[in-house]
Amino acid sequence: MAVLGSGYVGLTVAAGLASFGHRVTCTDVDVDRVDHLVAGDLRIVEAGLTELIEDVRSLGRLQFLTDNIEAARSAEFVFLCLPTPGRSDGTLDTSSTEAVVTQIGRHLAPGARIVIKSTVPVGTARRVAELLQRRDVAIVSNPEFLSEGTAVDNFLHPDRVVIGSDSVRAAMDVATLYGVGGVGECIVTDSQSAELIKFASNAYLATRVTFINSVAELCEATGANVRDVARGIGSDHRIGTAFLSPGPGWGGSCFPKDSAALVALADDVGVDATVVRSVIAANEWHSVRVADKIADALDGDLSGKTIAIWGLAFKAGTDDVRHSPALKIVERLRERGALFRAFDPGVSRPITGITQCTTLEETCRGADAILVTTEWEVFARSDLDALGSLMTRRIMVDARGAIDPGVALLAGFDYTGIGVGRDASDLEFTAMCLEQETRDPVVHATYPRHRDAADQSP
Repeated sequence: MAVLGSGYVGLTVAAGLASFGHRVTCTDVDVDRVDHLVAGDLRIVEAGLTELIEDVRSLGRLQFLTDNIEAARSAEFVFLCLPTPGRSDGTLDTSSTEAVVTQIGRHLAPGARIVIKSTVPVGTARRVAELLQRRDVAIVSNPEFLSEGTAVDNFLHPDRVVIGSDSVRAAMDVATLYGVGGVGECIVTDSQSAELIKFASNAYLATRVTFINSVAELCEATGANVRDVARGIGSDHRIGTAFLSPGPGWGGSCFPKDSAALVALADDVGVDATVVRSVIAANEWHSVRVADKIADALDGDLSGKTIAIWGLAFKAGTDDVRHSPALKIVERLRERGALFRAFDPGVSRPITGITQCTTLEETCRGADAILVTTEWEVFARSDLDALGSLMTRRIMVDARGAIDPGVALLAGFDYTGIGVGRDASDLEFTAMCLEQETRDPVVHATYPRHRDAADQSP
């Protein structure tokens, strides 16, 4: 089989299918990228993916090429994992998909199945069939539900596999490919429903994250603790705990694009999408709130102030900075005159306007404040007292709940979190409980020390 496209999705799909015992050819038109892949350099951060690719390549089940036609010519299944970037109006650009289908169309083997993995507008599978003009080749929509950082496990042990096609036989053929993957549920439907499931899923998850961020704002205003509130909400079996971790807003390659695409689809067919539209607007507000927290902590004057940015990726476990809340917040702070030194253990590519460091110590030397924007575990384990000694002032705004406020207080930091008030008595009580806990393990701080790292993006 062939997997056309070697991004986050394509590489995971290719390696996953090969691990199921299939022989896979994965392509990319970028010669330099293919050379790096052949050399074992994925150029992306994804837990377990490098090792999985090494394993299946050693078994002769995975190869990389630059020629789509050569890869697809004898393939029974051709997976399309191509970029579908969002346009300014929220619609998705499927020109890459259409170009590749046109390129390989007449070279496909009789009876081949084209499997669309990319996130595409509803109706794309049928449009591809019209473009292909081959009755013997079936089109199957098989949207991906991979969360960066856990993509390998998501593919090998999915909650569900969604397969949509006008050909039941083709849909069932694709379903058999996942037979050894420990699939929770296989949903076979028409292609339009399969395509819409992807958008609806991500818009709903984005709504949950925005909802708990709005609750966090209420907690700050009323003196409640969002961690306890979220735990109370999530304990209801009808709700569950996933995607109830407050933060600076959602980002990444899926939530922003898919939410906007769902609104664009609704507008196109004359359906009211007020809820999703409001979620998008509220998400923008939460990045403003975090920027305001830093400004307030520095007495409203950011001009010439240096802020240590802890985290650039949109979430821990990845190097992806697309629509990253961290970069949105940095841009808002830059407009107020702030300067930045940043460290992210997964991000090495240069980012304009930010001095990137290789250690937390570098970020803190001479800094006026720390802003935590990604929930990397290394931040929680840092020696705050030592880092604080390098700063001009011990100020921390933790937009991810990655740092225990009690630990920050004991290190002398003026700590501001999300969904927990800055009331000194509350935070001092947390620090007191933490200090007491070292002597009496029965006593625990009310603010959970180990943040639930539930994914906030697919």
